[in-house]
Amino acid sequence: MIVRKPEELAALKVANRATTKLLRELKRLARPGIKTIELDAYARDYIARLGGIPVFERQAGFPGAINTNRNDIVVHGIPGEEMLQDGDIFTIDAGMLLNGYAGDAATTFAVGAETERHRTLIDITKRAMKAAIDAAKVGNHVGDVSWAMQSYAEAHGCNVARSFCGHGLGTMMWEDPQVPFAGDPGEGPLLVEGMVLTVEPVVIEGGVEHYMANQWEARTVDGSWVAQFERAVMVTPRGGLILSGD
Repeated sequence: MIVRKPEELAALKVANRATTKLLRELKRLARPGIKTIELDAYARDYIARLGGIPVFERQAGFPGAINTNRNDIVVHGIPGEEMLQDGDIFTIDAGMLLNGYAGDAATTFAVGAETERHRTLIDITKRAMKAAIDAAKVGNHVGDVSWAMQSYAEAHGCNVARSFCGHGLGTMMWEDPQVPFAGDPGEGPLLVEGMVLTVEPVVIEGGVEHYMANQWEARTVDGSWVAQFERAVMVTPRGGLILSGD
């Protein structure tokens, strides 16, 4: 496992703060009637102005600078001509390489009017991320982080996506170790101080089964809504330190 030096952590903080700032700007723009490709164009311009690189496209060949996951999309929603609708639940997963280091973050929110259904799923997902961040501490294992998000979601009547995972983060977007959304306490790699992970539960209000709508997009079989929150954290003795500071 890679333990980051202080100068690397400083660079990762800059990249992740820029990424969460982009998310805030995209959330402000995401209103009924806007096309997801317009949000992608804004993200590309934002990243370019910083001198960064759209890392999803560069490293994985994904056809977008951001993932735009609307309603039943589990992961990897492709920006396109579809318009956001009032009442959608919408996730944006944003990433970039900035000065050689990766930023990665995601947020979920209601488009237009927020209902109790939106609030419930969003709150469960936020709290699942918080539980997992608290578990990202020295002496625990990756499985403790996975179990924290899984157990919180399941205790509140939801599920987590089983076929996808978080990851280490550094000079590339996807580094070891993998951080599954479900797991067993005490299993997986040992966590040591200075490791950097993404904690990013994908929480589903219904069944866990999904299908591939195309090469990239996974959707729930039963049409259940999906939410995701993600932050990059450094492992410390007291739990994960959120690098973006928010």
